[in-house]
Amino acid sequence: MIDAALSSSGAQVVLATSSDENYPPENIIDGRTETFWISTGMFPQEFIIRFSNLVKVSVVTIQCYNVQNLSIEKSVSTDAADFEKVIEKDFEHTEGQLQSEDFSFNGTRATHLRFVVKSGFDHFVSVHRVMVEGTIENHM
Repeated sequence: MIDAALSSSGAQVVLATSSDENYPPENIIDGRTETFWISTGMFPQEFIIRFSNLVKVSVVTIQCYNVQNLSIEKSVSTDAADFEKVIEKDFEHTEGQLQSEDFSFNGTRATHLRFVVKSGFDHFVSVHRVMVEGTIENHM
């Protein structure tokens, strides 16, 4: 198993609905929780991670702050298109500490994952890290 959502593994953030030069979306996949991507004050907010290859996903972990509702969708397209919802979850509010949630994907195959933050506990949310445990299936 590898973390397919690391920039060092070839993953890229190919879309983010907001960007601040001090907190760019690439921080989500740098492998560190000290860096993060921050949203603007409106919802929904989303970002899409593209993997270097087709990945058989076992577990997705997200570490974030102030996220109230999150939907995760997958695509097996070579482009970031044709997404289908895999999971949606309401988060517990954790004042002053990161929210960390694990989602079992049971071997779902994906070339892209889209994360849609539908609501937050505040005007702004931050995503510190996304980890995608899985195995590389083949080249795209």
